[in-house]
Amino acid sequence: MTQVFEQSIQINATAAIVERCITDLALMSRWLNPVLRCEPAGEIWSTDLGSQSRFIIQIPLVKPTLNSVVVERRPGLVVWEFQGFFQGRDRWECQPVEKGTCLLNRFEFNVPNPLINWGFNNFAASWTKEDMQAQLRRLKRVAEEVQISQ
Repeated sequence: MTQVFEQSIQINATAAIVERCITDLALMSRWLNPVLRCEPAGEIWSTDLGSQSRFIIQIPLVKPTLNSVVVERRPGLVVWEFQGFFQGRDRWECQPVEKGTCLLNRFEFNVPNPLINWGFNNFAASWTKEDMQAQLRRLKRVAEEVQISQ
């Protein structure tokens, strides 16, 4: 069964700067959950269409990994599709508004393993939603700092 977690935040920065916070690996590392590490699957990091990367949860010994590929890309939009213990898509869309940008994050997924799915729904789903909100707040802070320094 597919689940969808969708959240948005108003950011006082241009859509170009907000997008840069999503596509620049150094900026991403400033707002991404510290337990989560993102790295290119090849030689270089990219969010171009077809680019591959890995999102690794830093749990000792296990280190669950989501292998992802950019399946949709245009200015202001990056959609990663992933396989691993989760299967689905993570959509990041920058929508220009009068005083900055509305950033929409839509995490659409299913967990094919029934045991992992049960564990996720009973123990991690609420934490995941809270973490998504915290990431958006951190991204907002980073984007607004970049905007001010421009």
